[in-house]
Amino acid sequence: QVQLVESGGGSVQAGGSLRLSCAASGRTFSRRAMGWFRQAPEKEREFVAGIPWSGGSTSYADSVKGRFTISRDNAKNTVYLQMNSLKPEDTGVYYCAARESIWLALSAYEYEYWGQGTQVTVSS
Repeated sequence: QVQLVESGGGSVQAGGSLRLSCAASGRTFSRRAMGWFRQAPEKEREFVAGIPWSGGSTSYADSVKGRFTISRDNAKNTVYLQMNSLKPEDTGVYYCAARESIWLALSAYEYEYWGQGTQVTVSS
């Protein structure tokens, strides 16, 4: 079983930055791909960024490429999402997710474990 706890959300003006963290329990973190998803009000949950077990070959949604960076520290069982140049359309609840696999995936259905989410609000 894996427990995920997100932190770092908040309110920021457009153009600002936030750094989300996701702390994972358990000894198998380094063998899991991790992902960040977000959900805006009345919208479906969408993929934001993903990272495989090794930290290489990351993937991003087109809407955040060049602005967001996902990274992980396997020694600390933590995955991060650095968000720069934030826009109002980035507003939503951000979820951290973990897979049983070492390889990243783009679909929420392929992630077995989820955090409780952290709210990000970007005002214009």
